[in-house]
Amino acid sequence: MAARPAGRPAPPWAGWRYTMPVPMTERPVDLRSDTVTQPTPEMRRAMAEAELGDDVWGDDPTVIALEERAAELTGKEGALFVASGTMGNLVSLMAHVPRGGEILTHQGAHSDQHETANHAVVVGASMRLVAWDPDGRMELDAVRDAFRDPSDVHQPITSIIVQENTHSDSMAQPLPASYIGELAAIAHERGAKLHIDGARLFNAVVALGTTASELLADADSASFCLSKGLACPVGSVVVGSRDFIWRARRARKLLGGGMRQVGVLAAPGLVALRDGPGGMIQRLAEDHANARRLGEAIAELPGIELDPRRISTNFVLFRIHGRAGERADDRRLTRLFLERLATNGVWMIEYTRDVIRAVTHYGVDVADIDRTIAATRAALDDVREMTPVAVAVADGGAT
Repeated sequence: MAARPAGRPAPPWAGWRYTMPVPMTERPVDLRSDTVTQPTPEMRRAMAEAELGDDVWGDDPTVIALEERAAELTGKEGALFVASGTMGNLVSLMAHVPRGGEILTHQGAHSDQHETANHAVVVGASMRLVAWDPDGRMELDAVRDAFRDPSDVHQPITSIIVQENTHSDSMAQPLPASYIGELAAIAHERGAKLHIDGARLFNAVVALGTTASELLADADSASFCLSKGLACPVGSVVVGSRDFIWRARRARKLLGGGMRQVGVLAAPGLVALRDGPGGMIQRLAEDHANARRLGEAIAELPGIELDPRRISTNFVLFRIHGRAGERADDRRLTRLFLERLATNGVWMIEYTRDVIRAVTHYGVDVADIDRTIAATRAALDDVREMTPVAVAVADGGAT
């Protein structure tokens, strides 16, 4: 890794998986996340020219137009523009879940792993986790069994099911409307709600060849990010019934999320959500194709554990292996591999312990993918010189 300038303290996350790689003399291929996308030239022009009002007063015309478009696309009564996906999920939980209620979701869910326990700190709710299968689905009987007994004074009341779509930890598998409908039926028969954490909802839409309104038809609410594959600089949108959106708006205000002339940030969202080639939804298919191109090529390299048949959207998750069974050695190899990859001009991250993630997105083209394949081969060769690397065959597991 690059040396830190003298006298500058290391940030709290230094040495962890988000530490910046070594600087490059040429543009790196940045596959750490689709959050690193830059807005399109048209988005920048839209930001500069946006018609503005005061969104807290409800009169920013650009925000109003974005929220109306989001509601139209998702088939819901209303929508709310928020600063981030985390805020979108949080205001949804605040709108649905009473203090002391319980949230039922899958192991590794973003709300559990990556949102700093806000469900406990802010909502005042507990969370119960259910295992998921290789397709990113919770087994339906396990979901039913996870519901608490509302007649037992000792137990919290299960208030909501939360499901990611796409499901990140399963290599971003897209979940079909039929499965979402089954989850909704379980929730509704128990008097609970279903919320879809759709950070990459439109990746699922494109991969499944469906529409957002069909995917969300049975869900009570959903959030989706503008700032990931849709390439906007900031923001997410929450959708649901009018009553739900009103409660979510109050929750946004409580969190300090009431923004004023925020049409400058909503304007790129209107560009992104256009139909056809003028928007950013249809082009997500390019990201999926690039992910498959990358996965199919590196899966053939010695030491890579990856089943490319599992690549459905824009995530490529894989492992590299050292001496069989030596997990600590694998972890060291992972870190070393990422360092060597960075010196070759490609940035990836350790996503979970010894699992490496590469995410394709706007700004990464076929030439970048080919460059990444070559850099991966070179990094593996560098690592192999230091530590024996064994060829591993993917087994189609959770990664």
